[in-house]
Amino acid sequence: MLSSISFPALNTQSITKTPTSKLPMFLSSCNNKLKTVKATLDMDLFLEAEQVKVDHVPSCLKVRATVTVKVSNQVSMMKIPWLYYSQNDMKPDEEKGVGFQLVSTQLDPSTKKPKVSKECVSEWWKCSSRKAIGTGCFSFEVELEIDAEFGEPGAILVRNNCDKELYLETISVDGFFHFACNSWIQPAHINKQKRIFFSNKISLYISLIEEGGVGDEALVAEDGTLGFHEIVSATELKAEINLAYLPTQTPNGLKYLRAKELKNKRGDGKGQRLPSDRIYDYDTYNDLGNPDKGAKYTRPTLGGEINPHPRRCRTGRPAAITDVTTEIPVNTGIASTYVPRDEALEGTRRNDILNGIWKGMLHNIPPILATFYNKNDVSRDLTKFAGLYRNVPQVEMSLNTHGVSKFLDIRGKIEEVFKFEIPKNMSWNATSYVQDDELGRQTLAGMNPVSLERLKVYPPVSKLDPSIYGPSESALKEEHIICHLNGMSVQQALDENKLFILDYHDIYLPFLERINSQEDRKSYATRTIFFLMTTGTLKPIAIELSLPPIDTNIPSKQVLTPPVDATTSWLWKLGKSHVCSNDNGVHQLIHHWLRVHACMEPFIIATHRHLSSLHPIFKLLSLHMKHAIVTSAVARESLISAEGIIETCFSPGKYSMEMVCAAYRDWWRFDLEGLPADLIRRGMAVPDETKSHGLRLLIEDYPYANDGLLIWSAIQELVHTYVNHYYPDENTVIFDIELQSWYTEAINLGHTDLHEANWWPKLTSPDNLIEILTILIWVSSAQHAALNFGQYHYGGYVPNRPPLMRKLIPQQHDLEYASFIADPQGYFLASLPSLLISTKYMAIIDMISAHSHEEEYLGEMKDVYIRWPCEPKIIEAFCRFSMEVKNIESEINRRNVDPRLRNRCGAGVPPYELLIPTSEPGVTGRGVPKSITM
Repeated sequence: MLSSISFPALNTQSITKTPTSKLPMFLSSCNNKLKTVKATLDMDLFLEAEQVKVDHVPSCLKVRATVTVKVSNQVSMMKIPWLYYSQNDMKPDEEKGVGFQLVSTQLDPSTKKPKVSKECVSEWWKCSSRKAIGTGCFSFEVELEIDAEFGEPGAILVRNNCDKELYLETISVDGFFHFACNSWIQPAHINKQKRIFFSNKISLYISLIEEGGVGDEALVAEDGTLGFHEIVSATELKAEINLAYLPTQTPNGLKYLRAKELKNKRGDGKGQRLPSDRIYDYDTYNDLGNPDKGAKYTRPTLGGEINPHPRRCRTGRPAAITDVTTEIPVNTGIASTYVPRDEALEGTRRNDILNGIWKGMLHNIPPILATFYNKNDVSRDLTKFAGLYRNVPQVEMSLNTHGVSKFLDIRGKIEEVFKFEIPKNMSWNATSYVQDDELGRQTLAGMNPVSLERLKVYPPVSKLDPSIYGPSESALKEEHIICHLNGMSVQQALDENKLFILDYHDIYLPFLERINSQEDRKSYATRTIFFLMTTGTLKPIAIELSLPPIDTNIPSKQVLTPPVDATTSWLWKLGKSHVCSNDNGVHQLIHHWLRVHACMEPFIIATHRHLSSLHPIFKLLSLHMKHAIVTSAVARESLISAEGIIETCFSPGKYSMEMVCAAYRDWWRFDLEGLPADLIRRGMAVPDETKSHGLRLLIEDYPYANDGLLIWSAIQELVHTYVNHYYPDENTVIFDIELQSWYTEAINLGHTDLHEANWWPKLTSPDNLIEILTILIWVSSAQHAALNFGQYHYGGYVPNRPPLMRKLIPQQHDLEYASFIADPQGYFLASLPSLLISTKYMAIIDMISAHSHEEEYLGEMKDVYIRWPCEPKIIEAFCRFSMEVKNIESEINRRNVDPRLRNRCGAGVPPYELLIPTSEPGVTGRGVPKSITM
């Protein structure tokens, strides 16, 4: 059994050097082999006490702790510290070094206070034991004293008396007790509170094996599962401490610390948050505009009755002068938006993002110079778009194409610095437009595979108020589609599940008048009807384009059908481009930003505020929460802010976030965010217990759904095992005060605008908890991967998938109709975004589609053994999950070469790789990270 399940995180060589006879001294409060120090501190003050009063004891035993730290010279989230701290605050403490105190799991029976060892202060940079173990990383040793009745160390208190913050990675006490800290420790002159870290015993079972002389086979239980308890004697059973404690299981000596640590992370909800803080709190999105710069930069607050929206992490910056309800944006030149200190980007990940920013800036230089050289920023030639890419075979391009030669005389490899890679998920053709079959395929296996719905009623009917938005009836008629149904009647096609729709009518129509009043923005409320062919592929057969009913003499709706001549061919191309533009906007604003980033952040905030790091659910969810808060903070700075990338590059412009709020209010539901429920809601699947995953897909070759269900089921199985291990019955769920507070606050404060909805799952049983956790992990990992990491390879050629359109489709009564007839390609190109807007868009989706060199992928076993060191059943569950994820990758690779699956295999058809779990760094179009990353 153990031959297939290894424990790479355990350093057995270092353990063998530690006398195993010390183990019982730690584990039993009854054996008197140690001599010590008793702490007699007041319960509310012992964390802050500078000196520990000790009773006279005849002797004490010194235990050795190995500490690993990291220092960094990078400019981090604290770009200019003196902006945040007064000169008095910057005075260093008189006592230099880092202080450590062990805390027992037991209370002192005489004082009923936690037992705390005497503080040991170490000037680690002077220690003879200091060793460099990597760039900026060091280890050193300190000696701590504990008494005969100290019991088992359950926590350690750390105080940083140095002038600079220090990253504390791990502390290992005599090889028996391990503290996985992984946190920045602020200097005491900035934050006087001692930091609290709880222990894991990663090497306990190895000591027991060595002392008892048993082999690996003794770790295998009769039922074939891993088990430690089979080899532990009755005396040593006291060592089986569950290191993931539910609140009621917390050892008496740690209860106060557990509550204190959560209180510290909640803060008091007042004042401006400093870069050094670790406080998680809620606020509205009232920082996207800057009214002090003028009305052009004023934006409504997201969150509240008018614009309901999930809450963000509170920063507490001052209010704007001209509007006290608006928080002034951060000056990104000298500071960054506050995120709790340990959430900040560091090291390789931060460098990867900075490199992406620089690369994007270089990509934008040629169009900027071209715009300066040619004030008419309308491309009349597709080769100008082709010239944005490297190694384009169809055209011989140079920077001359952009008018840059007058400013830069560079060629060859230097020129390539300014160009983009060719998106790999397309058959490159510099003169191509999105083809019908590709439009249909990408609704199932593209950048946005989560909008398509089964058409249940034809013609479709709007749910908008007809007194405001006009008649609810569609302009689509039977005659528009009947000749494209392969001999079926419309009703037969509906009954046999052959008709599907991309319906962006109701989400766009309420905003169209405002959208189209913006410069260089023209949109429709679109509906696109698809027919399911016998090959399993989708064919677009009708496009409805609607405008607000302003002039009763001009039709507000028109219908386009597949072309029959040259004119209708160009009209059809324009119609498909408007559909793609709308699809791009819905993908980015609703499915990506709202459903993933915005709606997950309240759960992450609540997790830190109410689930102790000792809590088993925190240990599980923390794997899937990394980097999400800082990613959203960066988005508020430059993506969704006034004049940011979203407003600049997408059709809805400055009304983008109001569209998000409308979708949140009218459409988003947490209980339908799981993959099976979402497929059923959209009519893409029906329940069927005879099928895999309990569903029958109505389009059998639906790559996103087929691959996604494999991952969903694997996550669900892991969560099922995990939850049932810690929660054997309903009462353990109901009476877990931290768990109930977590879920209640995530709804009532994080999603306060929807907190009264009756569709929130009740948290009253293990099954409810399994459902909630599976949704959170699915959305944070696979769902985000499917929506994010294919953006460049599917959307990187703007003529095929424009993020905005600048012209409406001309009709015969329009003044522009004649120019369209005279030069249809010129009209089409003039409808697309400018080269500058195109490269801005391409640069940002190139950057956010990239994986970091430090990416952690679903199924990787990193830190599993450290998080659950004495939980063999949990480790075994993660091992099974890891193996299942590897099997899923193999199955996806097999599907991608199956010629029967025409939506992912065939001549010129790219494979669907977005849900392949692993990836190399960079823009690969594959890979499922554990958490929401850029």
